[in-house]
Amino acid sequence: MSRPRLDRPRDQSGRAYANEQWRRPVLDPGRQVGGFHKLLRRPGVHRLLKKAQKKQGKKELRIHWHQTLHGKNRYLCAFAVTHRISIEEFEKRAGDLPVVDVRAPAEFAHGHIPGAVNIALFSDEQRARVGTTYKREGKEAAILLGFDLTGPKWAEFIRQALLIAPQKKLALHCWRGGMRSSAMAWAFDLYGFDVSLLQGGYKNYRRWTARQWERPYTLNVIGGNTGSGKTKILGQLKALGGQTIDLEDLAQHQGSTYGSLNRLIQPTQEQFENDLATTLAGLDSTRPIWIEDESLNIGKNGIPKPFWTQLRNAFHFDLQVPVDQRVENLLQEYGGLDKDFLISCTQRIKKRLGPEQTKNAIAAISENRMADFIRAVLVYYDKTYQRGLNDRDPATIRQIPTAQNDPKINARLLLKAAEERNIIWNR
Repeated sequence: MSRPRLDRPRDQSGRAYANEQWRRPVLDPGRQVGGFHKLLRRPGVHRLLKKAQKKQGKKELRIHWHQTLHGKNRYLCAFAVTHRISIEEFEKRAGDLPVVDVRAPAEFAHGHIPGAVNIALFSDEQRARVGTTYKREGKEAAILLGFDLTGPKWAEFIRQALLIAPQKKLALHCWRGGMRSSAMAWAFDLYGFDVSLLQGGYKNYRRWTARQWERPYTLNVIGGNTGSGKTKILGQLKALGGQTIDLEDLAQHQGSTYGSLNRLIQPTQEQFENDLATTLAGLDSTRPIWIEDESLNIGKNGIPKPFWTQLRNAFHFDLQVPVDQRVENLLQEYGGLDKDFLISCTQRIKKRLGPEQTKNAIAAISENRMADFIRAVLVYYDKTYQRGLNDRDPATIRQIPTAQNDPKINARLLLKAAEERNIIWNR
């Protein structure tokens, strides 16, 4: 008896299935086709794939599954219609395409692509079980366990995806573009989603973030002693059409020992790097970028060393703000914070502040003399800023005297100074 045609599976009586869906593979030229089973090497299947590859070009094709009827293989040639896109294409489309991260919750919490939504294929415990099974028993045993664990959850995965992408178009990734993302892409594709798979997964994205630090940028650094209002001025420069990076906003920290404001929660180091890299990628590196002067560490987050080196070597606009104005600015920002929090933070810098200054600062906090407290700690912070300024090339520093405590006016002073140096962006 001759073998049934592979593109027309038969029922047990030998008749071809009536459903038109299974009579031939559904192919879409220009789309890459992916799956999670090994390519079947049977002669008939191989011929079918060769024929499909002529329509698909050099792109990869895999058969999703086969079905066994009465001990005989009847191959259901269902191809997953998914795109595999590069990280560069992914970044270009990131604003328009919802991103689904199928890694475990702990992986996602440690670091993820900004804006991505977590639809975890496995819980943290399940991921550990599948990984252990893979190491001890092999790939096939791990796949079977994975399907056992996720069996009841597929409908919920699709419901979550519909909430994220009601238009049924989304991008998807796991750690390195392997079985987890391929399995989820298969399910979404089966339901009718247009799925784009990130080549190399999140691991490839992390390589891409590292490349962002190496790119050359034209940075205009806003310097000045603590309390000069640099962050507000940065906001005004952005409102005036400038390119800006707010490192303190990305790090969720104001930079000093009091920088958490007793309420801000910092991202992980990995997430901080992801957010910074995505911000940099969205800017034009040929145009000036305004950025606030920062030390290497902002709270517990560290600025990537190659980028920080560029920041340190960039032209520095040193705002000269009177002490009284700085104290007023800091009173508005820190004066109303919890006293126990302020005392605890002050004690952390006791060695650098000195025992006498620390004692005076804590006494001022306890007696609600907040202006005196701020003046006491400014002695330390002003010395620290001056040391950093002395390490810079004097030729890259320009002092900007300010007379008014107005961020908009001071932003325009910076723009005028930049124009005089011919460092002005194209408007």
